[in-house]
Amino acid sequence: MDILFLLVPLSLVIALAIGAVLWVAVDTGQFEDLDGPALNVVADDDRPDAGIDLDQVRRDRSGQTEVGK
Repeated sequence: MDILFLLVPLSLVIALAIGAVLWVAVDTGQFEDLDGPALNVVADDDRPDAGIDLDQVRRDRSGQTEVGK
């Protein structure tokens, strides 16, 4: 029975802390744009950087140069 005097207030403090974290997240706009980051991954520009030598990358991967690419 003595453990209830510890667990009930502790659970209330934890519940209030979770509520405060959720309130801060909602108040700062954390949940405003849920679809944007997922669409940015799909619409990512996959062009290689200008500084990368693609022929060297192909030689490193296959051991020989690929013809026509």
